[in-house]
Amino acid sequence: MRHQGTSQTGVHAAVGRNAGCLTNRVAGAGCACTSTGAAAVQRTTGGARTVSGFALIDGELCAERVPLSAIADEFGTPCYVYSRAAIEQNYREYDTALAAVPHLVCYALKANSNLAVLDLLARLGSGFDIVSGGELARVIAAGGDARKAVFSGVGKTAAEMEAALEAGILCFNVESAAELEALDATAGQMGRRAPVSFRVNPDVDPQTHPYISTGLRESKFGVPIGDAPTLYRRAARLPHIAVRGIDIHIGSQITTLAPYREAIVKVIALVDQLAAEGIALAHVDLGGGLGIRYRDEATVELADYAAMITPLFSGRREQLLIEPGRRLVGAAGILLTRVIYLKPGPQRNFAIVDAAMNDLIRPALYDAWHPVDPVRPRHSPSREWQIVGPICESGDFLAHDRALSLEQGDLLAVGAAGAYGFVMSSNYNTRPRACEVLVDGDRAHAVRKRESVTMLFAGESLLP
Repeated sequence: MRHQGTSQTGVHAAVGRNAGCLTNRVAGAGCACTSTGAAAVQRTTGGARTVSGFALIDGELCAERVPLSAIADEFGTPCYVYSRAAIEQNYREYDTALAAVPHLVCYALKANSNLAVLDLLARLGSGFDIVSGGELARVIAAGGDARKAVFSGVGKTAAEMEAALEAGILCFNVESAAELEALDATAGQMGRRAPVSFRVNPDVDPQTHPYISTGLRESKFGVPIGDAPTLYRRAARLPHIAVRGIDIHIGSQITTLAPYREAIVKVIALVDQLAAEGIALAHVDLGGGLGIRYRDEATVELADYAAMITPLFSGRREQLLIEPGRRLVGAAGILLTRVIYLKPGPQRNFAIVDAAMNDLIRPALYDAWHPVDPVRPRHSPSREWQIVGPICESGDFLAHDRALSLEQGDLLAVGAAGAYGFVMSSNYNTRPRACEVLVDGDRAHAVRKRESVTMLFAGESLLP
């Protein structure tokens, strides 16, 4: 099995062998496909439509028109697989939904920062939400426009500020009084004026996991909304600061509109208060956080989101900025893994796979639920399995209690893994990180090669 394949020949040939059954039968193009947990179009009662690009075609799970088994043969496992069509469609749906108001979609890199993903979004005109100097470097390397980048994060260093000012970013989302003073000093040393907004904490409960709730009073993020007027007045007086906007981001994987509306109403009132004092803002950044369906969540339709926002901003002078991440790429990716061993037990049955918590940390970190589907479903009786990895930790699991019909060597697709998957992976247990593959129609492209073990300690040295 190859682990660093860079040619698309093997994958394309596999598609060619099945061309008669794949032609014009891809999800989104009038196909006759059977949906699974990583389906081409996911929808549940009360849930939003999200495009993923994955569907069963003639009994095998495919990424667009490429069988996942062909990707495993060419690039090895574990392997992240993304759908170009799904990413592009999800972006366009966001952009179209907000067409009634002047806006800029700023993709949140922290969800998935692969250069190929950024390149796709940059070609569509996307802006970017970055949280580090490294992410800014990725935007530039991918051909993105730094003038459409907003820089968030509570701990920006002077070096990161300098790089962002040099690149000419759209705005710094300032998160403390100390950061404002540091930014003013850094910009002054460069003979520049730094464009800023304040990330305001509206003290709104987003009703999501506590680790990804960022708009509550006790959060480390942003400045309390009650302190914001004083900070804006201070910023307006600083010689190397240009006040541009206001920003909120109340959390991630939010599945109801009520917290958004509560936060937006508070922020608009603050914007109007500042305008009355002569501090007119050019944009209002509503952040991101709209959730996707992992299991049976009743998620928000983009049409409903836009219908809530549009009346609030209709006729206003400020441009609207939004920062979606998970909603654009989450359902558009899967983690492809192979069963190494089956280990039935008296109380629990374990399917040991070659992916682990170092590849996908969300189940262990958040107790997150991801769909797990066989690439080639069997019709034999199922058993309840614990899907676990090889890492020496009891917390190393991808899924619990899944009814599946499995045999050793089977391929599994861990769905909705396009966001906060590879970007949060590590080398724990000296495990090389997975490769990443982006599928475009009937071709699969290696957009990140698999690491080798020697790469992991190439920067280390022995004592003299």
